[in-house]
Amino acid sequence: MEKTWIVVADSTHARIFYACNRVQPLTPVTELSFPEARLRTQDIYSDRPGRVFESADESRSAMEPPDVRDQQQHAFAREICEKLDAGRNQQKFAALMLVAPPAFLGAMRHSMNSQLGKMVEKNVQKNLVMEEESRIREYLFN
Repeated sequence: MEKTWIVVADSTHARIFYACNRVQPLTPVTELSFPEARLRTQDIYSDRPGRVFESADESRSAMEPPDVRDQQQHAFAREICEKLDAGRNQQKFAALMLVAPPAFLGAMRHSMNSQLGKMVEKNVQKNLVMEEESRIREYLFN
């Protein structure tokens, strides 16, 4: 296990660690946050949904609002992957481990380019972003 970065993330916060081996403590590399994901629904949607007029008759119906939470989650996943890709380009790591809830893990995998995707050695579908480093190590190395 040489030059491994560990990403522990959820839809609002991400921590990236460096692990040089299985026994030494994880070294923090950086933290990213996405405070917009914490907004209340009424703060995201400013008004009522728009209306659609049917051309065949005079009926109207409301348009479905876009899923802003899902868009925010994918935007944050892209931000994390851009940071990881920059590290890959600078050869700061040779392998990746991802720890995230299932939905966000999927968003991250979807946002990765093929070179970065090939570097992923392990996925853990768990929300450990607020856990201590020792607890994260238990899930990764046991």
